[in-house]
Amino acid sequence: MSRAQQQDALSRTALAVFRLNGQFLAVSERLAEPAGLTAAWWQVLGAVLPEPLPVSGIARVMGITRQSVQRIADLLVAQGLAAYEPNPAHRRAKLLAPTPEGRAAVRRIDPGHAELAARMMRELGGQEAFDETVRVLERLSRALDAIEADAPA
Repeated sequence: MSRAQQQDALSRTALAVFRLNGQFLAVSERLAEPAGLTAAWWQVLGAVLPEPLPVSGIARVMGITRQSVQRIADLLVAQGLAAYEPNPAHRRAKLLAPTPEGRAAVRRIDPGHAELAARMMRELGGQEAFDETVRVLERLSRALDAIEADAPA
């Protein structure tokens, strides 16, 4: 593959991912709105449903800045959808945890989320194709992580 072809492939990949990001944000806003959430609030709550995390941990999982997550976390706490808890591993970095109200809000999204997942699976041609799509996207993300880790500071 020529250098020009490689650059074209990278450009097409980036444009596709940027478009996907916009599409996912738009559909997430539509799904989250009836539950009284925004897509960003849903993302942050979703990150802490399995276990409470510090803001920096949420930012790492989501691939966004700590400051962005901090702003959303503070809004979730102010709305009673999440709470800060002590962090036994770090006195100053509190853990963010969903409240029962936050968990209930996310549960209200579940029917629309399930329907979208089923429709996506059908559009992609079945569960195997859906799983392969996820594997390719995760591989792309790991490749970019490796490239960034090698980049000079």
